[in-house]
Amino acid sequence: MGFLSKIRFSSSTFQRRSFSSILNPDSTTPLSSKQKTRAALSLIKTEKNPERILDICRAASLTPDSQLDRIAFSVAITKLAGSNYFEGIRTFLEELKTRPDLRNERFLSHAIVLYGQAGMIDNAILTFDHIKEFGFYPSAKSLNALIFSCIVAHKYDEAKRVYLDFPKKYGIERNLDTYNTVIKAFCESGSASSVYSVLAEMERNHCKPNLTTFSTLIAGFYKEEKYDDVGKVLEMMKKFGMRPNISLYNTRIQSLCKLRKSKEAKALLDGMISRGMKPNNVTYTHLIHGFCREGNLEESKNLFKTVTHHKLPLDSECYFTLVYYLCQGGDYETALQITKESMEKNWIPNFTTMKTLVNGLGSISKVDEAKELVAELKKKFPTRADVWIEIEEGLPK
Repeated sequence: MGFLSKIRFSSSTFQRRSFSSILNPDSTTPLSSKQKTRAALSLIKTEKNPERILDICRAASLTPDSQLDRIAFSVAITKLAGSNYFEGIRTFLEELKTRPDLRNERFLSHAIVLYGQAGMIDNAILTFDHIKEFGFYPSAKSLNALIFSCIVAHKYDEAKRVYLDFPKKYGIERNLDTYNTVIKAFCESGSASSVYSVLAEMERNHCKPNLTTFSTLIAGFYKEEKYDDVGKVLEMMKKFGMRPNISLYNTRIQSLCKLRKSKEAKALLDGMISRGMKPNNVTYTHLIHGFCREGNLEESKNLFKTVTHHKLPLDSECYFTLVYYLCQGGDYETALQITKESMEKNWIPNFTTMKTLVNGLGSISKVDEAKELVAELKKKFPTRADVWIEIEEGLPK
């Protein structure tokens, strides 16, 4: 019996099971594909029963063609793996392979990555091995998916083995994405220096590196604090006629901030501006996070003012980070101001941060402001109103 025969499920089995009511229990109006995915994603995030999560995914008929669907797949697999429901993951992904609309290399490559996300590398490799049963030959696309699968599973030695052995075994020609993916594996595993041999091979195969290649390598050398090698890579870029763009500067700034060298990152920002290059919201987000983690709240606030002055968009996580650290530093008034801006965008910091802010405002005699904030939170979260009432009652009289 072939591999697919062992896992193939009768379509009549699925026809007998109706999942439509899961996503839209109170309406007979059919949902669009996007509405199904949004409903599924919302349910998956709160559902704890592994079988129920799988039924929600089935109801949505997810495919890898939509970014929103890919997010839903990812969230579902993460939750199932967190529950150690590996047999359910295997059953579900093998079941999906029998869907006529998913019998293509795009889905098979996505399934390989999802197996990696669950830490099930043996199944990822098995899927790659049996691609021929679907009428395809393994290609660079599926090879790259397998290497990336090893990366997300943190199996870096396996990523190296796949990169070295599988092209010859399956007659696959490596492409730029192959090289960039294995470079990512080396850099994440703390072996950035091994990338020099990959670059040499790229040159022999007349495969020109791109900015992603160098950006990944620079991040790897920063992670290992090999600053001389960062300089070498920047010089190497000139050889290929490449100039650092905003994305590469952002990589350098983020890397320095991760090393708690935010002042050096800020100096890099200043140098970038002096060269006529405009920073973007990502640049400032990295710096705000960095200075917050280092306890330099004044610099974080100054950067936040700069961003709002230039009307650059910041993501919710940046607001939440700043509010959290301002509360930790006792600057409740500024934290309240930024929270109000965040809430206007319908972004609410988590319960613990908001509770700290409310109690903090009470501690500096800003009780009226604290009560106003509680009133807003009771409107936003009516199911937790009793908790906020209890917190409000604990404020100074």
